[in-house]
Amino acid sequence: MGKIEIVGLGPSGAELITRETWRVMAGAELLCLRTKYHPAADELEKEGVSFITYDRLYEEADSFEDVYERISNDIVERAKSTNVVYAVPGSPMVAERTVGFIKKLALAKNIELKIYPGMSFLELIYTQLGIDPINGLLITDALALKKQEVNLASGVVITQLYDIHTASEVKLTLMNELPDDYEVVLLYRLGLPEKKITRLPLFELDRHKEIDYLTSLYVPAFQRQKDQFTLSPLEDIINRLRAPGGCPWDIIQTHKSLRQNLIEEVYEVIEAIDFQDPKLLCEELGDLLMQIVFHARMAEETGFFSMQDVIDGVTKKLVHRHPHVFGDISVRDAGEVLLNWEAIKRQEKSERKSILDGIPKDLPALMSAYKLQNKASKAGFDWKNVKPVWQKLSEEINELKEAEASGDRKKIEDELGDVLFTIVNLSRFLKVNAEIAMLGSNEKFRRRFSYIEKKIKAEKRQWETYEMEELDTLWDEAKDFENARAK
Repeated sequence: MGKIEIVGLGPSGAELITRETWRVMAGAELLCLRTKYHPAADELEKEGVSFITYDRLYEEADSFEDVYERISNDIVERAKSTNVVYAVPGSPMVAERTVGFIKKLALAKNIELKIYPGMSFLELIYTQLGIDPINGLLITDALALKKQEVNLASGVVITQLYDIHTASEVKLTLMNELPDDYEVVLLYRLGLPEKKITRLPLFELDRHKEIDYLTSLYVPAFQRQKDQFTLSPLEDIINRLRAPGGCPWDIIQTHKSLRQNLIEEVYEVIEAIDFQDPKLLCEELGDLLMQIVFHARMAEETGFFSMQDVIDGVTKKLVHRHPHVFGDISVRDAGEVLLNWEAIKRQEKSERKSILDGIPKDLPALMSAYKLQNKASKAGFDWKNVKPVWQKLSEEINELKEAEASGDRKKIEDELGDVLFTIVNLSRFLKVNAEIAMLGSNEKFRRRFSYIEKKIKAEKRQWETYEMEELDTLWDEAKDFENARAK
């Protein structure tokens, strides 16, 4: 059984290779270089040091990960019968995937392994850019960037851009978090005569033809302004919950299964507004936002749209519907703004055939009635004033009484619906939202009924022992109590 020794070729020419590394390579039974495309490889040949390389695998394998695994397997296999020295660019312990693979394999096969320290490209970067890593610096490989969370609040060095395609992927990933014109630093062949350091806006990153395996990228620390915010933390959590190994409940949800949750969250926001409770409103808006991000994530998984598409779409719509703000249109007041809004909306929704199209069928009944009447009114189908609405309400109530006398359940239902529909019409003329008014009445009933419950408990009696007249008296008490508190 042989052994494995791993050394580093340094970041540039032979002058930065340690004496110990030279000694180990010169005396190797078998010297294996991950790649001959390194400035120090020519120096080894000149000194008569023979070696083999794994460059052919870069042409044969389907991915870099496959290349690294095949190299590692070969090194360990050779070490079963001979002593192997494996040389990698830079330092063995900095951004070198094969070293990690070999350590695991050697341990499993009980093969002796020794790793020698070496100078990495990072020392050149620190010197050339004048940065101190003690202030915070993340080192990552270009191919691993999309798979890990990157904290851009500290500087980031992205190694081995390899080619234009890889640089393009890195650019797109960074642009999710950084402004398109954020200044980054391209580090090309540091330590060599042809070295080049180029500062450029992020969006130009993949336009540099000279990018190769000796090219790295430095991204200076990005400090978000205090008035900026990001959806990323919430999106990341939803993505994690939906991913394999995430939450079993979240994984099986669909747009349809979450309909009721979305409706409930909207009403909880409305309740927080009615309570005039800023803390509760903040919490409920968060719950509602979570539902929106959840639906966007499910859509993104199927390729339909993403959260960014949602934001871009509504942004475009708002700009288009506010030409008096973002264009050269002038308006006199809020009423004219609404007229323009409706006209623009009709242009956008030209596929609609009926004036009443576009009202969701699942709206609460009172809200749906209000919207139907409002659309008809804009088309000219409406009373001129409130007087005929009162007359219509009286007419509908009389018809309901007649239906009740007939005992026809279907007719009673129809006439009761007409009464409610007319009441919604009345609410429009009185400039009161019927849905909100109804929610207010529901809450008022809840409060007064709770008052009666407390009284009954205090008197230690059962509900069935009360006559309706007594309960009605307690109801009036509840009203008087509320009115007194309101004063």
